[in-house]
Amino acid sequence: FNYTFLRNAFRTALLDLMEKELGVSFKKVKARCYQEHKHGFYVYAKPNKCNPKIVTKYIGRYLGRPVIATSRIDHYDGETVTFHYNRHEDNRLITESVPVMQFIQRLIQHIPEKHFKQIRYYGLYAGNHKNDSKLNLAIAKEKRKIFLSFNRWRDCILHSFGYDPLKCPCCGETMAFLDLYYNHQHISLNEMYERTMNRFHAHSSA
Repeated sequence: FNYTFLRNAFRTALLDLMEKELGVSFKKVKARCYQEHKHGFYVYAKPNKCNPKIVTKYIGRYLGRPVIATSRIDHYDGETVTFHYNRHEDNRLITESVPVMQFIQRLIQHIPEKHFKQIRYYGLYAGNHKNDSKLNLAIAKEKRKIFLSFNRWRDCILHSFGYDPLKCPCCGETMAFLDLYYNHQHISLNEMYERTMNRFHAHSSA
């Protein structure tokens, strides 16, 4: 992300919406906000994580854990909950002790209202869709032969995780992909591709 642009865009969008709701009486406050916050408003956007292990851990954190990890809850005596977290603004460790009902109130604010429509998973998180098998039809026939190239996986890994799988991490030289082995057995790439395409066409026909 361009964080400078993101901060400024968020500041402009928020102040414009507030002026629209509050009217001309907000103009002086709006002007002061621009003067006192010349670098925009604070936005929390984590930097891009290119390490596959970090990406997997980050996704798994939200798919299989509650709003707050139990490791962050330090003490509970039946009436008060003590927990800690790292504040986004400065990454400072904050410890709080709040009544148990207030703690529960903070947690359940993440639960949407009944019948509230939301997109639960999008992009990488999304499941398979019935139209996924037809996406290849959007490509011109003369360009579909690109699927025969087995270098496409290299580009996908590079764009998704930020590293070149054929670049040696020690010397930096580009390695040549010669053979594929799985469970100590050689796999023919052409045979695997043809088998996959046959299954795809059989599934599309059904």
